[in-house]
Formats: sequence, structure tokens, C-alpha cells
Amino acid sequence: MTVTVERGARGGRVTEKHQHAKGPRRPRDSYTLFLLPGILAFFAIIIVPFLMNTGVSFTEWQGVGTPKWAGLANYRELMGDSEFWASFRHSLFMVVAMAAVPTVMGLVLAAALFDFVGKHFGTKTVAVLRACFYLPQVLPIAVAGIVWSWILAPENGSLNELLKAIGLGSLQQDWLGDPDIALYSVMGVMVWVQIGFPLVVFMAGLQRVDPQLYEAAELDGAGWWRRFWHVTLPQIRPEIYVVLLWCTIAALKVFGAVYVLTKGGPGGATNVPSYFSFTTFFEKTQVGYGAAISTVLTVVILVLALIGLKLQTRAEDAEEGLRT
Repeated sequence: MTVTVERGARGGRVTEKHQHAKGPRRPRDSYTLFLLPGILAFFAIIIVPFLMNTGVSFTEWQGVGTPKWAGLANYRELMGDSEFWASFRHSLFMVVAMAAVPTVMGLVLAAALFDFVGKHFGTKTVAVLRACFYLPQVLPIAVAGIVWSWILAPENGSLNELLKAIGLGSLQQDWLGDPDIALYSVMGVMVWVQIGFPLVVFMAGLQRVDPQLYEAAELDGAGWWRRFWHVTLPQIRPEIYVVLLWCTIAALKVFGAVYVLTKGGPGGATNVPSYFSFTTFFEKTQVGYGAAISTVLTVVILVLALIGLKLQTRAEDAEEGLRT
């Protein structure tokens, strides 16, 4: 800092001019260096394999030897493959089990833990219950799948033994071996696996809601349900968009649970596109056709993600417009 002193002719007025020394400005291009490792990793792990897979999808290849160019033959065959379309229908059921149901249940449970359990039993109880609900998310899917296969086993399985013990033996089923109910059994397992993620996200969102909104609604005579519907839901709308988008993508690419529990059976009743691509690629050694399946699945997920982000951005812009 430099100080300049000026004395006038008539008096001793002193004027000080402070001049702050400014250091060299950091060029904006320097921030690119911090992004460079992530960009390189993204290209190496995502973009390059996707382009390679897309290239293979235009060939006929058994995994060895030289691929033979096939053009759009694999995609034309895919459009008429009933097994492929059946696997996508099963994915819609998985979206219900992994996105719709956990989102609704997570909202209700998060509000109950936040409004009721937290006020009457304290934050420690809420933390323990939240961790219990989230536990399936951190368990390896292979471990969880094996445990559930024991529970749902037709003979000596825990669920059938429980039904027998309480006098409901007529409801015993081959939960994973009956084509009519196998998909619903897998859906039930996936609800159990997935419910912790929405719960944790929504509880984090509830912490930023202004408590005065709840107090004002309660003073106006609004019950718990009306407060939940008119205060909680509008305030955590961004979290709802994130959960629905994230869980929908997870449902479309689900693989581990199907592989461990049913391997797509019985009779393809639980087959999903990711597992269908896997079996076509590795078991049937139709590498080009399997690559076409995974390419279509990737494009579908990408389109849904872009649509979801666009809708979220539009909703947030509309909300900002109402506030201003």
C-alpha cells in the first residue's frame, strides 16, 4: 500500500490516497487444469468404451477372429425381437419397484421420522432408524441377493416357514421359480434395497424447509397430511426430481439382483435389457447383437436423463419466476 501526502497552501489538510497493490490475476484457463483429470477419466471410462461398443454393434462377431461388417442388421433384428421387448416391459416393472414405490414410501417415512419420531424420541432415534433403512444400500447386492434367495426358497425358506407357522400355509409359493410371481418377488426385494436412498435425500431436504411455514400452517388448523401436501412437497420438489431421475436410471440398468436371484428366469420372466445383453454377449457369443442391445439401452437412459434434467430446470425456473 502506498500513501501520498498533499499539503495545501492555506492549511495543513492532508489527503491520503491508498493504493492497494493488486497481485496478478489468475487466468481463467488455469481452472481447466483442475478439470483435466476428470475430463480424461470421463473419456477413458465412458466415452471411449461407448464408442467402441457402438462400433461393435454394427458387426457380426463371435468374440474371436475378425468382426464382419453388418451395418444395421443387428438393430433391425432387435426391433423384431420379442424377447428384447419383453425385457423392456420388465424394466417398466423395475421402474415402479425402484423409483415410484420407494419415492412415495421414502417421502412418507422421511416426513414421519422428521415430524413425529424426531419430536417425540429425539434425533438419535431418528439417526438409528435412518441408518437401518439405508443399510440395504451399502450391502453388496450379491450378499443381499443370496440372503433373499434363502428367504424366498420354496423348501425350508424363511418366508414359507413363517406362513406355515402362522396358519397361512396355503399361501406358500415358489417365489422365485413360478413365472407368474417371480417378477413381483424380485420387485419386492428391489423396493427393500432402494428405499433407503430416497429416505436419506428427503430427510436432508426437510432440514432446509423453514419451520415457520409449518408453524403458520398448524396455526391455521392444518393437520399433518395437509401440512405434508401443501408445505413439505412443494419445498422439497428439487429432491423429488433428483430421486426420481436417479432411481429410474438405476432401474433401467439393474443387473446384479436379477443375476443373483433368478438369472432372468424362470423362462425369461425376470429378464431385463442389461441381463439380456450380458447373456447374448457372453453366453451366446453374439457379441455384435449384445452390443446393439446395450447401445440401445444406453441411448434410452441418456434421453430420459436429458428429459428429466430439462423438466427439472423448467420447474425451477418457473418457481423462481413466481418468487420474483
